[in-house]
Amino acid sequence: MLFRVGGKIFAAIGLGGAVHTLSFKCTPEEFSELVEREDIVPAPYLARYHWVCLQRLDALGKPEIKSLITDSYAMVFAKLPKKQRDAPRNPAGGSKK
Repeated sequence: MLFRVGGKIFAAIGLGGAVHTLSFKCTPEEFSELVEREDIVPAPYLARYHWVCLQRLDALGKPEIKSLITDSYAMVFAKLPKKQRDAPRNPAGGSKK
């Protein structure tokens, strides 16, 4: 399952099989710190953009995950074109017409 803002992915969760994984974008500093922890690895294909992958959903506490995903959303949102950032949004993720 992918989570997007303005058509850009800020988090992804794999729900297939017995193991669930969660990937998201982080700062270069957070990336370096997180990949040193157990069950957190550079995200396949996205590590060069500072994405990490939690190999277990309990690799971090819920408050820390919430904060990191909120930060990921903010980083991706900040890179959207100004027109998209300023457009009113509806709950479905599209812009109002």
